[in-house]
Amino acid sequence: MTTKTLAGACVLALMMASCGGKALYPHYYALEIPAAPRPAVSGTRLAVTVAVRRFETPPYLRQGRIAYRPAPEEIGFYDYHRWAADPAATVTTAMIDSLRASGLFSFVKAYDGQDKPDYLMSGRLERLEEIDYGGDVRVEAKLSAELINLRSGSTVWTGDDVQSLRVETRNVNSVVVEMSQAVHKSIDQLVSSLNQQLLPK
Repeated sequence: MTTKTLAGACVLALMMASCGGKALYPHYYALEIPAAPRPAVSGTRLAVTVAVRRFETPPYLRQGRIAYRPAPEEIGFYDYHRWAADPAATVTTAMIDSLRASGLFSFVKAYDGQDKPDYLMSGRLERLEEIDYGGDVRVEAKLSAELINLRSGSTVWTGDDVQSLRVETRNVNSVVVEMSQAVHKSIDQLVSSLNQQLLPK
Protein backbone atom coordinates (compact mmCIF):
# COMPACT_ATOMS: atom_id res chain seq x y z
CA MET A 1 0.00 0.00 0.00
CA THR A 2 1.44 3.37 -0.95
CA THR A 3 1.52 6.18 1.57
CA LYS A 4 -0.76 9.07 0.67
CA THR A 5 0.62 12.54 0.99
CA LEU A 6 -0.89 14.95 3.45
CA ALA A 7 -2.07 17.15 0.60
CA GLY A 8 -3.79 14.23 -1.14
CA ALA A 9 -5.50 13.15 2.07
CA CYS A 10 -6.81 16.66 2.67
CA VAL A 11 -8.18 16.94 -0.87
CA LEU A 12 -9.97 13.61 -0.47
CA ALA A 13 -11.48 14.72 2.83
CA LEU A 14 -12.70 17.95 1.26
CA MET A 15 -14.32 16.06 -1.61
CA MET A 16 -16.13 13.74 0.80
CA ALA A 17 -17.38 16.69 2.83
CA SER A 18 -18.60 18.39 -0.33
CA CYS A 19 -20.54 15.32 -1.39
CA GLY A 20 -22.26 15.27 1.99
CA GLY A 21 -23.60 18.76 1.42
CA LYS A 22 -21.67 20.40 4.26
CA ALA A 23 -20.44 23.94 3.78
CA LEU A 24 -16.67 24.28 3.80
CA TYR A 25 -15.06 27.16 5.66
CA PRO A 26 -11.41 28.21 5.61
CA HIS A 27 -9.15 27.38 8.54
CA TYR A 28 -6.64 30.07 9.45
CA TYR A 29 -3.16 29.60 10.89
CA ALA A 30 -0.27 31.75 12.08
CA LEU A 31 3.40 31.07 12.66
CA GLU A 32 4.14 30.86 16.39
CA ILE A 33 7.81 31.70 16.92
CA PRO A 34 9.03 31.58 20.55
CA ALA A 35 10.48 34.75 22.01
CA ALA A 36 14.27 34.75 22.02
CA PRO A 37 15.95 34.48 25.44
CA ARG A 38 17.53 37.64 26.79
CA PRO A 39 21.34 37.81 26.93
CA ALA A 40 23.57 38.17 29.97
CA VAL A 41 24.10 41.79 31.00
CA SER A 42 27.85 41.40 30.55
CA GLY A 43 27.54 40.55 26.84
CA THR A 44 29.45 42.58 24.24
CA ARG A 45 27.38 45.28 22.58
CA LEU A 46 28.15 47.44 19.55
CA ALA A 47 27.31 51.13 19.90
CA VAL A 48 25.27 51.18 16.68
CA THR A 49 21.61 51.20 15.74
CA VAL A 50 19.97 48.76 13.33
CA ALA A 51 16.71 48.98 11.39
CA VAL A 52 15.14 45.86 9.91
CA ARG A 53 13.30 46.20 6.62
CA ARG A 54 10.21 44.06 6.13
CA PHE A 55 11.28 40.67 4.76
CA GLU A 56 10.39 40.03 1.13
CA THR A 57 8.78 36.86 -0.21
CA PRO A 58 8.32 35.29 -3.66
CA PRO A 59 4.87 35.93 -5.18
CA TYR A 60 3.51 32.45 -4.42
CA LEU A 61 3.94 33.04 -0.68
CA ARG A 62 1.88 36.23 -0.84
CA GLN A 63 -1.35 34.50 -1.91
CA GLY A 64 -2.42 33.76 1.65
CA ARG A 65 -2.81 30.02 1.12
CA ILE A 66 -0.49 27.42 2.67
CA ALA A 67 1.73 25.92 -0.02
CA TYR A 68 2.88 22.36 -0.60
CA ARG A 69 5.12 20.66 -3.16
CA PRO A 70 3.94 17.30 -4.54
CA ALA A 71 7.10 17.30 -6.70
CA PRO A 72 10.26 19.43 -6.82
CA GLU A 73 9.03 21.43 -9.80
CA GLU A 74 5.34 21.72 -8.75
CA ILE A 75 3.68 23.96 -6.16
CA GLY A 76 0.14 23.39 -4.89
CA PHE A 77 -2.04 25.38 -2.50
CA TYR A 78 -4.60 24.44 0.13
CA ASP A 79 -7.89 26.19 -0.67
CA TYR A 80 -9.24 25.89 2.87
CA HIS A 81 -6.03 26.30 4.91
CA ARG A 82 -4.75 29.84 4.88
CA TRP A 83 -2.48 32.23 6.74
CA ALA A 84 -4.23 34.51 9.22
CA ALA A 85 -1.09 36.67 9.38
CA ASP A 86 1.40 37.31 6.60
CA PRO A 87 4.40 35.01 7.28
CA ALA A 88 6.79 37.72 6.06
CA ALA A 89 5.52 40.14 8.72
CA THR A 90 5.82 37.45 11.40
CA VAL A 91 9.38 36.62 10.33
CA THR A 92 10.34 40.31 10.36
CA THR A 93 9.01 40.76 13.90
CA ALA A 94 10.76 37.59 15.07
CA MET A 95 14.07 38.73 13.57
CA ILE A 96 13.80 42.08 15.35
CA ASP A 97 13.07 40.29 18.62
CA SER A 98 16.01 37.94 18.13
CA LEU A 99 18.41 40.78 17.32
CA ARG A 100 17.30 42.65 20.41
CA ALA A 101 17.69 39.54 22.52
CA SER A 102 21.21 38.94 21.18
CA GLY A 103 22.37 42.14 22.83
CA LEU A 104 24.72 42.80 19.94
CA PHE A 105 23.38 46.25 19.04
CA SER A 106 22.48 49.27 21.16
CA PHE A 107 19.09 49.67 19.48
CA VAL A 108 17.03 47.60 17.01
CA LYS A 109 13.76 48.67 15.39
CA ALA A 110 11.58 48.12 12.35
CA TYR A 111 12.61 50.24 9.37
CA ASP A 112 10.17 53.08 8.76
CA GLY A 113 12.18 55.29 6.40
CA GLN A 114 12.18 58.17 8.90
CA ASP A 115 15.21 57.67 11.13
CA LYS A 116 18.79 57.22 10.00
CA PRO A 117 20.16 54.06 11.63
CA ASP A 118 23.79 53.02 11.37
CA TYR A 119 22.89 49.69 9.78
CA LEU A 120 20.01 48.40 7.70
CA MET A 121 19.03 44.73 7.52
CA SER A 122 17.14 43.42 4.52
CA GLY A 123 15.90 39.86 4.27
CA ARG A 124 13.85 37.41 2.27
CA LEU A 125 11.67 34.46 3.21
CA GLU A 126 12.70 32.34 0.25
CA ARG A 127 10.64 29.23 0.97
CA LEU A 128 7.97 28.12 3.43
CA GLU A 129 6.14 25.01 2.33
CA GLU A 130 5.14 21.44 2.97
CA ILE A 131 7.22 18.86 1.07
CA ASP A 132 5.25 15.79 -0.06
CA TYR A 133 7.84 13.96 -2.16
CA GLY A 134 10.88 11.87 -1.30
CA GLY A 135 9.34 9.83 1.52
CA ASP A 136 8.02 11.34 4.74
CA VAL A 137 6.05 14.58 4.82
CA ARG A 138 8.38 17.43 5.73
CA VAL A 139 8.38 21.21 5.89
CA GLU A 140 11.09 23.46 4.53
CA ALA A 141 11.93 27.03 5.42
CA LYS A 142 14.66 29.12 3.83
CA LEU A 143 15.70 32.59 4.97
CA SER A 144 18.36 34.94 3.68
CA ALA A 145 19.47 38.36 4.93
CA GLU A 146 22.14 41.01 4.63
CA LEU A 147 23.36 43.90 6.79
CA ILE A 148 24.44 47.17 5.18
CA ASN A 149 26.45 49.96 6.78
CA LEU A 150 24.46 53.01 5.71
CA ARG A 151 27.33 55.37 6.34
CA SER A 152 29.73 53.61 3.98
CA GLY A 153 27.19 51.80 1.79
CA SER A 154 29.11 48.54 2.24
CA THR A 155 27.60 45.15 2.97
CA VAL A 156 29.11 43.95 6.25
CA TRP A 157 27.34 40.59 6.46
CA THR A 158 25.24 38.20 4.39
CA GLY A 159 23.73 34.90 5.45
CA ASP A 160 21.21 32.26 4.49
CA ASP A 161 19.87 29.15 6.15
CA VAL A 162 17.61 26.24 5.18
CA GLN A 163 15.75 24.09 7.69
CA SER A 164 13.90 20.87 6.81
CA LEU A 165 11.84 19.19 9.54
CA ARG A 166 9.77 16.02 9.50
CA VAL A 167 6.02 16.20 10.19
CA GLU A 168 5.13 13.41 12.61
CA THR A 169 1.34 13.88 12.66
CA ARG A 170 -0.25 14.28 9.25
CA ASN A 171 -2.53 17.27 9.57
CA VAL A 172 -2.15 20.91 8.59
CA ASN A 173 -1.92 22.14 12.18
CA SER A 174 1.15 19.93 12.69
CA VAL A 175 2.60 21.24 9.42
CA VAL A 176 2.29 24.83 10.69
CA VAL A 177 3.85 23.89 14.04
CA GLU A 178 6.89 22.46 12.24
CA MET A 179 7.04 25.48 9.92
CA SER A 180 7.21 27.69 13.02
CA GLN A 181 10.07 25.60 14.39
CA ALA A 182 11.91 25.66 11.06
CA VAL A 183 11.66 29.46 10.80
CA HIS A 184 12.75 29.80 14.43
CA LYS A 185 15.84 27.66 13.81
CA SER A 186 16.72 29.63 10.67
CA ILE A 187 16.50 32.96 12.49
CA ASP A 188 18.69 31.60 15.30
CA GLN A 189 21.29 30.47 12.75
CA LEU A 190 21.30 33.83 10.96
CA VAL A 191 21.68 35.82 14.18
CA SER A 192 24.44 33.49 15.36
CA SER A 193 26.28 33.98 12.05
CA LEU A 194 25.86 37.75 12.34
CA ASN A 195 27.28 37.76 15.86
CA GLN A 196 30.30 35.75 14.79
CA GLN A 197 30.94 38.14 11.92
CA LEU A 198 30.63 41.41 13.85
CA LEU A 199 31.88 40.68 17.34
CA PRO A 200 35.54 41.53 17.98
CA LYS A 201 37.75 38.44 17.74
